[in-house]
Amino acid sequence: VKIFNSIVCFPWQGDKNNGFDVLYHNMKHGQISSKELSDFIRERATIEEVYSRSMTKLAKTASNCSQLGTFAPVWDVFKQSTEKLAACHMELVRKLQELIKEVQKYVEEQAKNHKKTKEEVASTLEAVQNIQSVSQALQKSKENYINKTLEQERMRKEGATQRDLDKAGLKVKKATETYKSYVEKYANAKTEFEQRMTETAQKFQGIEEEHVLRMQEIIHSYCQSVEETHIQIGEVQEEFVKNMENTSVESLMQKLAESKGTGKERPGNTYLNDFFLRLSYFLFFSLLGTSRGPSPVTLASQDALPIAVAFTESVNAYFKGADPSKCIVKITGDMTLSFPSGIIKIFTSTPSPAVLSFKLSNTSRLEQIMPNQQLLHSDSSQSDTNTKDFWLNMPALTAYLRKISEQNPAASYYNVDILKYQVCSNGIQSSPLNLVVYWKCTSSTTDLRVDYRYNPESMQSPAALTNVQVLVPVSGGVTNMQSLPNAIWNAEQSKSLWKLSSGSLRAKFELSDGPSVPATLAVQFFSEGSTLSGVDMELVGSGYRLSLSKKRFATGKIDFRLHQSNIYTITRRCYDSRSWCYYNSLDFNTFSAYAQACSFVIEMSLCVCVHSQAAIWLTAEI
Repeated sequence: VKIFNSIVCFPWQGDKNNGFDVLYHNMKHGQISSKELSDFIRERATIEEVYSRSMTKLAKTASNCSQLGTFAPVWDVFKQSTEKLAACHMELVRKLQELIKEVQKYVEEQAKNHKKTKEEVASTLEAVQNIQSVSQALQKSKENYINKTLEQERMRKEGATQRDLDKAGLKVKKATETYKSYVEKYANAKTEFEQRMTETAQKFQGIEEEHVLRMQEIIHSYCQSVEETHIQIGEVQEEFVKNMENTSVESLMQKLAESKGTGKERPGNTYLNDFFLRLSYFLFFSLLGTSRGPSPVTLASQDALPIAVAFTESVNAYFKGADPSKCIVKITGDMTLSFPSGIIKIFTSTPSPAVLSFKLSNTSRLEQIMPNQQLLHSDSSQSDTNTKDFWLNMPALTAYLRKISEQNPAASYYNVDILKYQVCSNGIQSSPLNLVVYWKCTSSTTDLRVDYRYNPESMQSPAALTNVQVLVPVSGGVTNMQSLPNAIWNAEQSKSLWKLSSGSLRAKFELSDGPSVPATLAVQFFSEGSTLSGVDMELVGSGYRLSLSKKRFATGKIDFRLHQSNIYTITRRCYDSRSWCYYNSLDFNTFSAYAQACSFVIEMSLCVCVHSQAAIWLTAEI
């Protein structure tokens, strides 16, 4: 029984049968809520626009600050960061305005659907009015019958004449016939009323379910836009912090010396040095953090030589059906060291440069480590499973750096692949993004739904996934596509592309040459600032300093496909379900129970039925 049936035919029926009015006005309230949601999003867009303009004005204030003195370059950092923040909020304004257009479009569709529904339920309204009219007449005839009967009884007791009693009897007889007639009319009206109201209640419930779903999808898009803006703001703030870290006391003093031509020697003003040292500490602690900035190109042999390290990991996941226990995840990683070009001169001019040694931590999460055997050495007898020490073959490293510098002499730094590794994985628990895909294919349409969930537990230090994209090939000659959120359709490749953050997507494809065949779904994403393994690097010994450490991971290949073991093809002509079971060696009772559980109907076409963790393909001639 539909939920709205209880409103119409049970507790809300009453004497006046006003359940229809309740449901009809509830439908009309949906238009009000849609317009109110549009107004709310528009007001949020206005607030974001005002904030963006205020930030732009603040950036101009920074550009108008004094360009004299050693502190002047810092204002450029403030100006650029503030302008980028203003751009982030203005981008949110643009997204919200696009969303408002979608809401307005839905409001127009909603008005058309309501008008159409009003026309379709006109017969139901007549049934309601009829039963209300008959109910009132029935009540009056009942009261009239009771009154006439009581009047006849009173006259008999008071000894009225026979003539008067006969007249009273005729009135009772007439009242009885009228009452009986209306009882029959009411029974007929009630039958028609309940039948039409049941159908109408189901229609109203379908409208409300679709309305709530559309509203939820709009709100999801709203949340997604706000979330993406927050991520962008975080990236701008991170860039600001790094720029401030790179704006060291030495660089500010150097710029001042170069612009004013005061020479190469550091000024001897103790108070000025103390001021900029305090300023540096404030910027560092209040905002190749503790990074000392980019590695210089020219170096002195007595300085600690700067190097940078980068960890890049690749996630490969294979989702088999909707069963999470069958998901296969493989994670590989690369470690790269970056050397400034000036270090080559120091290596070649020094008879025995200091040996570059480092320690990897969190290695217990790695199931295999493959070092660059030409450059890297390690002690295989190390007992600590969570750390591993390495040192470089300095003559081999010097020769390698000299070779690549000869190939690219203008480069300011050189990257060297040091080692590769494979991370221990625990199936779907190790995937940052979990997927479940549902297909429904008919000869004329294909419905697709992808549920995806961010999995922070897969990371040592949870980080946001950016540039999330879903690519789905759809066969069958797609002529039209509708999707939430919006997708890009490539007609030449018959593929649909979504750029997402989190949640779920739904799409409907209209076909000219269906049905479609469910295909492999590909996903990609990117994350900066963290790795899945949590592996880290620490320099050991003296002579070198770590100027920068970068971590990131991205997709290698992530796809989702149905099991071959869950595909059944029926090629013989069958005339009923029993014949189908006979030809395919299946027990009919088992087949019927399974079919009912999966809610699937065999049609004269290709269809896909997904229920729980099962996916079935049926090609049948029934």
